Amino acid sequence: MKRRQVITYTEYRSLSELGENMQRLFKRALKVQRDAYAPYSKFKVGAAVRLEGGQILCGSNQENAVYPVGLCAERVAIFQAGALYPDVRICDLVILAGGERAANNRPVPPCGSCRQAIAEYECRQGYPIRIAFGGADGGAIIEVRTVAGLLPFGFSKAFL
Repeated sequence: MKRRQVITYTEYRSLSELGENMQRLFKRALKVQRDAYAPYSKFKVGAAVRLEGGQILCGSNQENAVYPVGLCAERVAIFQAGALYPDVRICDLVILAGGERAANNRPVPPCGSCRQAIAEYECRQGYPIRIAFGGADGGAIIEVRTVAGLLPFGFSKAFL
């Protein structure tokens, strides 16, 4: 049996098309992106999450000479939310990424590990997390209403 799955997303041409809350998150992500520790890849990522109560938590990628030891910005922000506010729902996640070696105005989606971490938190809280991502130099922004838009065949505790 052949099946077809359609992924729905919204593309914005610029930050100004987003609502005030999302614009605020992108501005916070941009601020922490500048301070990312990326001496090896030269690819800096900033992420910001908004919790149900309005709190904003941020993360930037943190590299290490032993690459697997580093951590992506998205997981830094999400894990911080889980550690500091374990019973508060994550509503939104925004991501900005780009490298020092080349200009980037294309939206940069989260990596597979980050998608899986986001999926775990969605499952944990029983509520979707809106995800928006853009390139470091502005330009288009892509928004999905749930991680399933980025990870359609995700692994979850239902398989365990």
